[in-house]
Amino acid sequence: MNFGVWLPNCRHLATPDVIRGTAVRAEQLGYDSVWVSDHVVTPNANVKNFGETIFDPLVTLAVVAGATGQVRLGTTVLIVPYRNPVVTAKMISSLDALSGGRVVLGIGAGWLPAESAMLGVPFKERGAMTDEYLEAMRELWTSRAPSFAGKYTQFSDLVFEPKPLQQPHPPIWVGGHSPAALRRASRFGAAWHPINRPPAELSAGRAELARLCEESGRAAAPALTLRNDVRILRPGESAPASTHGGRVLAGEPAALVGQIAELADCGVEHLVLEFLAADGRELEEQMVTFAERVRPALDRRS
Repeated sequence: MNFGVWLPNCRHLATPDVIRGTAVRAEQLGYDSVWVSDHVVTPNANVKNFGETIFDPLVTLAVVAGATGQVRLGTTVLIVPYRNPVVTAKMISSLDALSGGRVVLGIGAGWLPAESAMLGVPFKERGAMTDEYLEAMRELWTSRAPSFAGKYTQFSDLVFEPKPLQQPHPPIWVGGHSPAALRRASRFGAAWHPINRPPAELSAGRAELARLCEESGRAAAPALTLRNDVRILRPGESAPASTHGGRVLAGEPAALVGQIAELADCGVEHLVLEFLAADGRELEEQMVTFAERVRPALDRRS
């Protein structure tokens, strides 16, 4: 199993020093990837969950790309209908080319009606927009003479460069765990990428993906990946509440080994860890403990 670290580009630790320092430290500790989230605006009702400061995910990853050399750079997840697809495709292809082919594009359709309304996105059409925008972006990334005619975007007679360094394009990881998300993953995804789902739900989703892929004639189902809230507990410390709902991976190192091994047994190939920490120092402590005491024990089990 590969492991990534969520960078706090929102909520209480969202500062340039913490974001940059966490990315650099993650690479030093041997993590495989670093990840950022996406919100453009914060409705007042959601400030408690998101925080007031939210750094743009693609700009943040560009800064992180310049501060690191090997670690993969991912979005968990980019809300596709929030941005013009031609502009998004340009930013992603530029980031992939400039970073040496390190981008993983985690995507979603969005879940917050108020934020969609503030950005002029019809909430009930967000799924259709997401699918169309992904088709349009793939056309821009892969065609020498891109052309597209859809309901929400149209283009032709243009040159689109640079292409992504990764061919045919950066891997697309589809977030969410709804039936629509699973259908999208079977159509577009190199991986399915839900948040805080327990093993039974992951296994059921994986079975449904296999069924959808067989139905559509796709040869191989998407890989299974997961982002999860994590807290390495000290003796006597209790597990915190999740920031997203769902299951928190929490316990002393030995207990975490068992919980993550259970995820590996149901097929999780890449686990993005969102460490629940009060400050930057505690975040680094959690990262170090996982790298030195949890991951080696997992490696010995495999």
